[in-house]
Amino acid sequence: MPETPATARPVQIFEVSTLYGAATLAAALDAGQFGTRGAARRILLVSNNSATPEAATLLPSMNGFAALAARFDETVDWNDAIRPHHPSAWTPLRDESPVWERMFRNAWRLGTAPVELVVESVQVSPAKALATIFGGSAIHVYADGLMSYGPTRERLPQWLACRIRRLLHLDLVPGLRPLLLAEREVPAETVPSDTFVKVLGELGEAAVDDPGLTEAAADRPTAVLLGQYLAALGILTAEEEEELHARMLRGAVAAGHRSIVFKPHPTAPARYSKILEETAAGAGVRLHVLTGPVLAEAVYDRCRPELVVGCFSTALLTAAAYYRVPIARVGTELLLERLTPYQNSNRVPVTIVDYAVADLEGPEEYAPLSEEETEDLEALIRTVGYCMQAKLHPTLRGDAVAWLETHFDESTERYFKRRRLTALALPGGGTSVRARLLRSSPTARRAAQQIRAAQRRLRPAE
Repeated sequence: MPETPATARPVQIFEVSTLYGAATLAAALDAGQFGTRGAARRILLVSNNSATPEAATLLPSMNGFAALAARFDETVDWNDAIRPHHPSAWTPLRDESPVWERMFRNAWRLGTAPVELVVESVQVSPAKALATIFGGSAIHVYADGLMSYGPTRERLPQWLACRIRRLLHLDLVPGLRPLLLAEREVPAETVPSDTFVKVLGELGEAAVDDPGLTEAAADRPTAVLLGQYLAALGILTAEEEEELHARMLRGAVAAGHRSIVFKPHPTAPARYSKILEETAAGAGVRLHVLTGPVLAEAVYDRCRPELVVGCFSTALLTAAAYYRVPIARVGTELLLERLTPYQNSNRVPVTIVDYAVADLEGPEEYAPLSEEETEDLEALIRTVGYCMQAKLHPTLRGDAVAWLETHFDESTERYFKRRRLTALALPGGGTSVRARLLRSSPTARRAAQQIRAAQRRLRPAE
C-alpha cells in the first residue's frame, strides 16, 4: 500500500542497463552521494537496451548483481513494465505524461511521494521516457564510461535540461574534466575511486565460482584482450574486427605472453572466438575465452594480469586507473577514420585512448599521464568537442582556434576531418566557396539567416 502524504518518504528511481553502471551507482550510494539509507525509498529500475533483449544476457543473472541490488529497497524490470515496447524506442508524448505517471505511481506503490530520477544517457530513452513520465522530478545523470568526457549529443529541450542537478562520473582519466552537460553548467561530481574499487572487488568475489574464470585463473594468464563488437555499430566489418582481435593476440605474443584471456563482447558472434582460438593455436599459446556473465573487472581482480589490450573500451582505462595494470591499444587510427558522422559519440573515447595509451604494435610502453600531458589531452578533447558540437559550445571556439594554430600537423590531423574544419572556418580546413561568400556578401549572410530562421519555425515543437 502507498504511504500516506504525511508519512511518504521521497523515492529515488535508479535506471541501469549494465553491470558496470550498477557498480557505479553502488559506489555512489556507498559514498553517501544520495544521502543516508532509509531517508528515501530506492528503486533499482533494470533496463535491457540490446537490439534483441530476449536473446541477451539478463543483468540480474550476472555474477555480482545480487550484492549490488541489495543496496536498493527493490528491483523493477523496465522491459516488463512497458512491454511490448522496446526501452530504447519508446518515449511517451509529453501531453500524455500525467496519465503515465498515475499508472506507474499506482503500479510501483509510489503514492504522492516526491520522486528523484537517477539516469544514464538523458537525451535518449529509457532515461528520456522516465523524465517525460515524471515531469516534475529532479534528475541526476551518472556516466559510467569515457563518453562523459565528450560533449552532449544534441541540445536538450529546456523542459528537460532545467531539471538536471548534477553529473556523477568515474575518474577514469585523473584530472580530465567532463564535457557532458557542460553547456548547461551542470556541476560534475566524481564517484570516489577507492569506493568504486571496493565495489569492483565484490564483483570479483562473486565470480569466484564461474567455471570459465576459475579455469583461466588457474592457468595464471598474464594478458587480457578486450572485444567490443564494433561490427554491430557499423564501424568495422566482421572480417576487420576479427583481424583486430588477431592483431591483439599477435601483439601480446610478441610481448612475451603465453597464457592469454579473451573477454568478448556479450553479444559478439561465436565465430570471433573460434578464429582467435585458431590464431592462438598457430602461435603456440594458451587462450581462454570467457563467455560467462562476468565483467572484465572481475577478470582483473581474479587473474591479476600484467597487460590489458583493447581498442577503446572503458574497461581498458579501468584496468589502468583502478588496478594499475599496464594497457595497450590496437586499431584506434582506423576507427578515427571510420567514425561517421564526425559528431559520433564514440569519437572522444577513441581520441582519449589513441592519445593516452601506447600502441601495442609500437615501440613505446604505457605510462600514466603526467599533469602536463593531462592538460594537453584536455585541450585536445575540448577542441574535438567544439568541432563535434560547435553550437552547444560557442565559448570553446577561441581555445579551439588557438590549439589548431599551434598543434594541427601530421601527428594530430587524424583527430579531425578537413571538411569539418572547413565548415567551421577553423585552422587546418580549406576555404570553401560557401564560407567565402558568407564572409564577403551581406546579402548572402542575410539570406542564410532567413533560411535558418525559417527552418527553426518549421521544426516540431518540443
